[in-house]
Amino acid sequence: MNDDDYATSSASELASSLASRTVSAAELCEAAIARIERLDPPINAVVVRDFDRARDAAALADAALARGERRPLLGVPMTVKEAHNVAGLPTTWGLEAHRDWIAPTDSVAVARLKGAGAVIVGKTNVPPMLADWQSANPVYGRSNHPLDAGRTPGGSSGGSAAALAAGMIPLELGSDIGGSIRVPSHFCGVFGHKPSYGLVPNRGHEPPGVDGVAPVLGVVGPMARSAEDLALALGVLAGPEGDEAKGYRAHLPPPRHAALADYRVLILEHHPQAPVEADILAAIEKVGGALEAAGARVSRRSALLPDLEASHRTYITLLMTALWRGPTAPPNVISAHAWLDALDAQLAIRRRWATLFEAFDVVLAPVLGVTAFPHDDEPDWQKRHLVVDGRQVPFGDQIAWPGIALLANLPATAVPVGADSGGMPIGLQVIGPYLEGSVAKTCGVFDLHRLM
Repeated sequence: MNDDDYATSSASELASSLASRTVSAAELCEAAIARIERLDPPINAVVVRDFDRARDAAALADAALARGERRPLLGVPMTVKEAHNVAGLPTTWGLEAHRDWIAPTDSVAVARLKGAGAVIVGKTNVPPMLADWQSANPVYGRSNHPLDAGRTPGGSSGGSAAALAAGMIPLELGSDIGGSIRVPSHFCGVFGHKPSYGLVPNRGHEPPGVDGVAPVLGVVGPMARSAEDLALALGVLAGPEGDEAKGYRAHLPPPRHAALADYRVLILEHHPQAPVEADILAAIEKVGGALEAAGARVSRRSALLPDLEASHRTYITLLMTALWRGPTAPPNVISAHAWLDALDAQLAIRRRWATLFEAFDVVLAPVLGVTAFPHDDEPDWQKRHLVVDGRQVPFGDQIAWPGIALLANLPATAVPVGADSGGMPIGLQVIGPYLEGSVAKTCGVFDLHRLM
């Protein structure tokens, strides 16, 4: 397999080639290492490298394949976001204080990937505490966009998206509490899936020394170069663990329809909190037209849609309270009663979405109102701005778009659909019903990337 074939093949295709013995795990491992060593210096995506152990794992995969073993990812090279524990490797969350902390065990998600045969070649860059749509920190430095070093690849799974877009690896493991899977996927032109809340265990994805309840809103999910690979990885990652696994199993139903023409689609183009660039709106309109031409029923408004402004307020309350937890919490942290009120509001909004999904199968929306923006070293989000069609808008307000699916615990997949006038990628998010139909598989039915 030559370099170009490796760089453009999906994880599913590589797994098939491995099973048919047309390529070896050792060859794929060396292809991944070679591309990282050649392409990563100006990008700085793969900041923790584990090449020796990856070679050992690839050799074991080849031996297993020779014995006739078949596992979903047996011999496929990949990287994982730095915030996921990988036994024997540092987990810093981009914080200088944790520079020397070494994870004693794998996270649940990493253990499942390894159990499926994946070969972990390293870990990818993040912002401090995963709290930015950029990926720069004092431990590993700054990650740059593969197409323009002056721009961010996004965050917090920014190194993940950059490594995928540059063809260094075919599959990644990210996480999302404020758009951290979908925003970098949108910026870099790759696929990223935020699962339904609770579907993939979070254990082992927390700052060093923390071991408690999973955070509200936050999820762990796959990133890839194809929708099919998202479904493949989600099949490996999904399901309860620990005590819950004694009595529960994950069994997601199939997509609601097998044909695109049977889908009922709601397109959401406007949010009262966050304006959207004209190029992104044009991409949405193009997608809507292509879906209609394919026979899908497309609507651009619905009285069933929850109040987006009220939803955003509830989302911010839950998000900021979760992030403020700990000894450094500000004095205006909310009371327990206010927290329970916010959870009640979240439940009401979730019920409203459930009603909407009786009339629609999926919702299409922007991931963010802008494409990849220039690096911004201002640490205070309140002092930052983004530019939407020549007009400055508050930086943090754009979190309203990824927050739609996060508040309602809904699955949402970022799908690349084109580029803006400057050549930067544009992605849309496909939002589906809670725990239903695996939106990653639904995107395979939609095939928006090829439809465009």
